[in-house]
Amino acid sequence: MNRVILKAGDLDGYLAGADWDYLSRMDVLYREVMESFKLLSSGIPEQRRKAEDRLISLYNEMGLLMQKICGTESALHVYSFLTPQESHAEASRLIAKLRDVRTENQEFVYYIQRAYEMLFKLAWGGAPGASKNYLIVKTPVTSPVQNYAVHKITNIDGRIENAVMCVMLRGALLPSMIMSKEIEEYSSHGYVTPFALFRIRRDETKKENDMEYILDLDHSYFSLADLDGKDLLFADPMNATGGSLVTVVKYLLGEGVKPRSIQFFNVIAALKGALRVVRALENCGVYTLWMDPVMNESAYIMPGLGDAGDRINGKDSGGEFRNIIQLIACYGENITRLYRRQLRGIEDTVLNRRP
Repeated sequence: MNRVILKAGDLDGYLAGADWDYLSRMDVLYREVMESFKLLSSGIPEQRRKAEDRLISLYNEMGLLMQKICGTESALHVYSFLTPQESHAEASRLIAKLRDVRTENQEFVYYIQRAYEMLFKLAWGGAPGASKNYLIVKTPVTSPVQNYAVHKITNIDGRIENAVMCVMLRGALLPSMIMSKEIEEYSSHGYVTPFALFRIRRDETKKENDMEYILDLDHSYFSLADLDGKDLLFADPMNATGGSLVTVVKYLLGEGVKPRSIQFFNVIAALKGALRVVRALENCGVYTLWMDPVMNESAYIMPGLGDAGDRINGKDSGGEFRNIIQLIACYGENITRLYRRQLRGIEDTVLNRRP
């Protein structure tokens, strides 16, 4: 098998001493948080009330510390740290729904779509001094004549029409389609991103401190020439360790690809994973709707939201992974019709190109 493997030790080498100090402080705080979890589960009302008060205090403290850390790193863009106060409740409620164990597949997909719309606006919504584009739209009103409407939008064509959507299969497939659809809608030319698809996975038999990241080139679909000089966009709902992104990008750089920029969009990112990415990759921006403080020893984000891929796509059965076309079929008619141009781009990539 034609594979590229990156080890956790390689990732940790990118972290500076100050990064480790911050991460150690966060670990101490989260250990206190877990003590409150135990009291919350006790069922004793008085203990629960005290635990809730302590938990709120600790989360506020962790939030302020993460805001301080991210404030020192210009490449980290966290929605609730950068947007007006009145926008924070919307993001917080959305993340709460995604975390909730009661949120099932269809509702989870709905909130993922909303999350990526917010992330798109975080990255490209504010362009002070930018010129304007005018959209002239034919409406259904035909009496007494055919009606048209004029809408003025910010001109961001130069920032989005050089983009390639890089999909880290499999949980990132739908988020990548959502982000590509947003680009199409905000482009004055209806630009549909090309797609590059990378089969990348973690070795789940290993722990966070010795994790390996495996890029399977035999089951990836991309053209190196089509990535050179482009703005490479990655949309993965969860960034726990940063290892998958770093593995893919380091491979591309090693093959001579020189991207104009790299941008990584996450619904939730662990602090350590976000720091690893911006330390390891030059000219890379990380955009995340929510920052979580720590990971457990198995490299899962805490408090996290579970396996985002399974919650978006549903679980595979019979021990066999569904391929790309099977996953798309499982999304259902409504989603596939909405993202029909993106799906055609993906089908073209899979059927006509090989690594």
